[in-house]
Amino acid sequence: MGKDELLDIISCGETSMVKFKERMPSKDSLAQEMIAFSNTMGGLIIVGVSDKTGNLNWLTFQEIELTNRLFVDVASGKIFPPIFIQTETACIDEHKLILITVPEGLDKPYKTSSGAIYMKNGADKRVLTSNNEIARLLQSGKNIFADELPVEGSLISDVDLSQFEPFITKKYKQTIEGLNISLSQLLENQGLLKSGQLSLAGLLLFGKNRHKLRPMFSIQCVSVDDRVLIGNLFLDNELAFEGTIAEVFEKAMGFIDRNMRKIPSGKSFNSLPIWQIPYGVFEELIINALIHRDYFIPSTIKIFIFADRIEIISPGKLPNSLTVENIENGISIARNPILQSIAQFVLPYKGLGTGIARAKSLYQGISFENLTSSGQFKAIIAKPKNSLHD
Repeated sequence: MGKDELLDIISCGETSMVKFKERMPSKDSLAQEMIAFSNTMGGLIIVGVSDKTGNLNWLTFQEIELTNRLFVDVASGKIFPPIFIQTETACIDEHKLILITVPEGLDKPYKTSSGAIYMKNGADKRVLTSNNEIARLLQSGKNIFADELPVEGSLISDVDLSQFEPFITKKYKQTIEGLNISLSQLLENQGLLKSGQLSLAGLLLFGKNRHKLRPMFSIQCVSVDDRVLIGNLFLDNELAFEGTIAEVFEKAMGFIDRNMRKIPSGKSFNSLPIWQIPYGVFEELIINALIHRDYFIPSTIKIFIFADRIEIISPGKLPNSLTVENIENGISIARNPILQSIAQFVLPYKGLGTGIARAKSLYQGISFENLTSSGQFKAIIAKPKNSLHD
């Protein structure tokens, strides 16, 4: 790292990704800082800078040797599982600092020897105590997936056979009877049943009582004649839809249909009307939200239709190091693998990671925001400008 870049980082103070240490703290304190970085988005520790004033306090050669050794010892012996770090000695006018780069971990959650789990909270850190937060860390480390977990209170009798049987027939080209296997074994083989209870995937895809057991795992829709939600200009609104994923998808598309301006599909008087924003845009984005949202967060997907735009807001930021640019280029990470594998048989879903790219190819006025601070992912579809004052 160059001198000017380093001085610029120091001048901006500590952040969620930069931490100062004037001299080496205790091993336990250092482990907590490194764990917090590994469990969040990674970061940089600069040794030789006061965390209270930002003043530089250069290190001697002996201190550099000891500091490097201490960081390596902590990374391998005080953090579980161990992490791998990169150390660098930076020179500013012949004076020296140590820079320690801690990458975001791939095997979360990282813990202290006593089992404490830390995450960054702004420039500080905090201990995780919430089961949901710990579960999300396990998910991001690919140690657990929300859709595979059993749903307390669900039963095999909750399966809607009128929806499950067509799925089996479509996937295996045979009826359930033709497969000569019990219903419970068939559900378990698909990852839809565990120890006599439906998995979350089973409940979402084929459960008759999804809205009773997991009411927040649905879609809410609001349409307003304004650019903000504040006020009383509501045109249409729906509470969280009941039903399976396929039913929720159809109801959401129906809501958009009745609130979407229609335009002629051709020049003739009798040409059929079509949506002013292509149907396929919403098909791709809503399915993407239902399949890839974070189901460890007990919140609904929101669809807001404003005077100038439509927003689709999904619970959960993009997983791991995935970026908006990645998903626009067709790169994806499976957050709910069971849902993803079965969705192609119950929804108009390809499962190739091309949904976002296809939506943008159909309509250029789409942008995305990965809202890491609020833990949300937002798709924004701008309405055509010539339609705003019709």
